[in-house]
Amino acid sequence: MTAPQDTPSSASAALPGGTPLLAVGCLVINALVWGLSWWPFRQLQERGLHPLWSTALVYAAAVVCVLAWRPLAWRELFRHPGLWLLLAAAGITNVGFNWAVSVGDVVRVVLLFYLMPAWSILLAWPLLGERPSRAALLRLLLALAGVVVVLKSPDSPWPVPSSSSDWLAVVGGLSFALTNILLRRLGGTPSEGRMLAMFGGGAVLALAAAALGMGLGLVSPPAMGPGGWPIAVGLCLAFLVSNLALQYGAARLAAGTTALVMLTEILFASLSSAWLGAAQIDARTLIGGALIIVAALLAALQPSKPGSA
Repeated sequence: MTAPQDTPSSASAALPGGTPLLAVGCLVINALVWGLSWWPFRQLQERGLHPLWSTALVYAAAVVCVLAWRPLAWRELFRHPGLWLLLAAAGITNVGFNWAVSVGDVVRVVLLFYLMPAWSILLAWPLLGERPSRAALLRLLLALAGVVVVLKSPDSPWPVPSSSSDWLAVVGGLSFALTNILLRRLGGTPSEGRMLAMFGGGAVLALAAAALGMGLGLVSPPAMGPGGWPIAVGLCLAFLVSNLALQYGAARLAAGTTALVMLTEILFASLSSAWLGAAQIDARTLIGGALIIVAALLAALQPSKPGSA
């Protein structure tokens, strides 16, 4: 998953008196691809290809495309050591999210993943020196209250993640927040270096996790059943298009607008998974999800101020 980047031109590029429809449309395309990505990952899993192998395949193809576009982009990894940390954070993000939506309740996974604004508040203080404001702490408490509601089931004594998909979603969201912060810290590095680090992280970390899981007997060896390759190729193309769309849209809109539009991913994931029977939307999920979404909306609409979160 590629995170939006703050760019100096984001506000100036907006059309006077309104939002550029093309830029918003591109962000919606990105959110649509990610909101529906759980389905092809599950289809590939049914055909013998574990989500970790699928993730490695998709991002390896993206790395090839970046290197075809900028053959010397790999040099940036050695000129800017911070890109290696970005590689790791982006890789963990994709491993966590793609694996979680393939094996867990899709709506629950997406909601737990979108704790990202809350984690950003906690990480921005030590990493960026942005002291959280009272409003930021209120958003944090609101998001955490939503998590408690989502996780606290009648048969669970404590509101803690109860399955591997829960943990994967939480860790993926935390890594996504770290990815966003690292993108801000590394904003002066060439874009091809950041793209290669993020795509490379998805490929390398997924491949390493798949190999380790296979050694432990948790992941089956890679295999592709009938009809799998068209799905895999389509998924690769969809992710390439979605990332291009994100880069276009995020560069032309304010960061808050970008974050706000990206929340439509929750809508796409919820509707598609409920329609296809991959999620159970009960009252607890609705209430807790509403609290998490409100916290994310407040974060997206909050004017950014130097030195505060």
